[in-house]
Amino acid sequence: MELTSKQRAQLRGLANSLDTIVHVGKEGIGGNLVKQADDALEARELIKGRVLENSLLSAREGADALAQATRSEVVQVIGSKFVLYRESHSKPKDQRIKLTKGK
Repeated sequence: MELTSKQRAQLRGLANSLDTIVHVGKEGIGGNLVKQADDALEARELIKGRVLENSLLSAREGADALAQATRSEVVQVIGSKFVLYRESHSKPKDQRIKLTKGK
């Protein structure tokens, strides 16, 4: 599912208040990190991550690789931080993030 620019803007606004919970270090994107991000996305739908200075990946590379591994969408990348989104299937419909319609 490709996000529209309005949906990205909505998710960026929601992500402002989030704490960074995923850290990509010098090991890069490993199995444990993918599992942690996958579990967090299922529980929260929207997560904020950071690529540490000692990592061999740029923030964009780390976000893209993690998004591909977790089947999520990259909402934004700013500096060393990134935001990922994936709709949860375990949460009740009324507790999920409701994305705006349109372009």
